[in-house]
Amino acid sequence: MKPVEIYTSPLCGFCHAAKRLLSQKGVSFSEVDVLANPDRKPEMIQRAGGARTVPQIFVGDIHVGGCDELHALERAGKLDALLAA
Repeated sequence: MKPVEIYTSPLCGFCHAAKRLLSQKGVSFSEVDVLANPDRKPEMIQRAGGARTVPQIFVGDIHVGGCDELHALERAGKLDALLAA
């Protein structure tokens, strides 16, 4: 399984929803809290092609996007293949 990394904030409901989906699927992930580590936010923005909102989700080197995009992949039946590829 590819490594999953999520840039989050503890105040973000979408972040909690994205982490909940991954946890329900048994997917482990590393989390970067950009509120506690503001020096990591420029890194997130650069990796996410300019996106400034959280969550920003990466599967391996692939930028998935945010919570809505993660759930859309799940609904389309494409998330498992992306995680396993």
